[in-house]
Amino acid sequence: MTDTPASPRPHAPETLVERLDALYEYEREPVTADKLHGWRTFIAMFSSEHIAGTEFVLGVLLVQHGVTAFDVFAGLALGNLLAVLSWALMCAPIAVRERLTVYWQIRKVAGPYLTVLYSGLLALILCLLAGAMVSVSTTAVAKTIGVTSPDYAAGDRVPSAPWIAIAIGVGTVIAVLAVLGFERLAHFAKVVAPWMPFVFLAGGIASLPKLGVTSLSDFWEVANEKIWTGQAESGHMQYGFWSCVGLAWLCNISQHMGMGDVTIFRYAKKWQMGFCSAFGMFLGHYMAWICSGIMCAAFKETSLAAGIANPNPTPANIALLGAGYAGIVCVLLAGWTTANPTLYRAGLAFQVATPNWRRWVVTLVAGVLMIVIACIPAVLHFLDRIVAYYGLFFMPLGAFIFIDFWIFPRLGLTHYYAEKKRLLVSWPAAVGWFGSFGICFVLYAKDNYQSMAWINDRLPARLASYHADLFSQVLPAWILAVTLYTACSLVQQKLQHKDDLSRSVPETAP
Repeated sequence: MTDTPASPRPHAPETLVERLDALYEYEREPVTADKLHGWRTFIAMFSSEHIAGTEFVLGVLLVQHGVTAFDVFAGLALGNLLAVLSWALMCAPIAVRERLTVYWQIRKVAGPYLTVLYSGLLALILCLLAGAMVSVSTTAVAKTIGVTSPDYAAGDRVPSAPWIAIAIGVGTVIAVLAVLGFERLAHFAKVVAPWMPFVFLAGGIASLPKLGVTSLSDFWEVANEKIWTGQAESGHMQYGFWSCVGLAWLCNISQHMGMGDVTIFRYAKKWQMGFCSAFGMFLGHYMAWICSGIMCAAFKETSLAAGIANPNPTPANIALLGAGYAGIVCVLLAGWTTANPTLYRAGLAFQVATPNWRRWVVTLVAGVLMIVIACIPAVLHFLDRIVAYYGLFFMPLGAFIFIDFWIFPRLGLTHYYAEKKRLLVSWPAAVGWFGSFGICFVLYAKDNYQSMAWINDRLPARLASYHADLFSQVLPAWILAVTLYTACSLVQQKLQHKDDLSRSVPETAP
């Protein structure tokens, strides 16, 4: 009896390149059961990603745009509740059934050409958002070592050389973490998530005495007089209640109603883990926005009392005033925890557009772009509008995934029609995507961009009198997108059915 030769052991990766190539992220097939994660992972990921650098920016912007205290407390509560329900009831159920990235689900619905266009543009905007977070973290390091951060409102358009050097160092750390993949992102989130909410809360509470709050009964009066005054600052548009609702709901709409986070929730054991988003929304986009607004108002009050005419409320400045050096560390890590998963998504998106490239190479390229964007001060100054346009533009294709998955079978329409017919482009998806965004943009731009005011003269009186709020376009844009897509799909599939029937009828002999 001869011994059966032992099967050769798989080659263990030895070089750095081989190890990076071994980091498989299920980019083109469903995630397997042994790679699924539980509640703790998603609570940590949402807490760390959404209690983050943007909170130091968006909370400040609400103060500068003149919302009232009622607008903030009631409007953000409603908007964040809608966001949580969107993640839990729309995004997560599809994610755990399909376990595919959003890019490959869009491919099934819209065809490869629109998928490449979507992925390439999304990767660019994700690099932009990640760059904003690198900028936030850089302000923390710069403040610590005495480097002045740029102030766009004061005319700064390019940062100083030392500031750029810091941004390169911070961005490099973020890029390396994103290259290491989902497992490392989850571990990093679990480490930093538990304590960041307390820093925001402590900073907000510690800043109240600087505004004259000596007891709980003083808070509401001071909040309306010195924090959320209802008067927009020079150079900022006036926001109101529905702006707060829309911003809280819209700032992540491409992730929930736009299905972007099926890429993350494909690792979830149950769809109910979509409710983990509440930890990010109500700790980050509610409590942290409110606390950063308080810190912003306290910083300005203190600066004006010290004779500083034009105080610059950078994330580092307001965090240092409110929470000391714990606030500085929080700013640094808060930028990282948002930029890491954002850059990870950007790498996956770029890989769809560059299928022959390795994921880690693509992610590093995205990292370089992120660092360049971090050195553009205008990005932070206009972050609220960037977030709004980002949501409105990328939401429709994700909405088509939802409608295609749940509604089409009930209408007798074919599920994943573009994939089954091997279409390079789904024209209903193209009409729904560009049509919905184009209409919503025109209705907003006609009243907010001087160069497009002429549109009012060519519209019917009812449409000309309609004044759209950018942050209130969420629901109209979603309804318009799915209506156009569904109507065009009915036409497409009915015409195809007639064509198939005509081909199946045999020709009659003369």
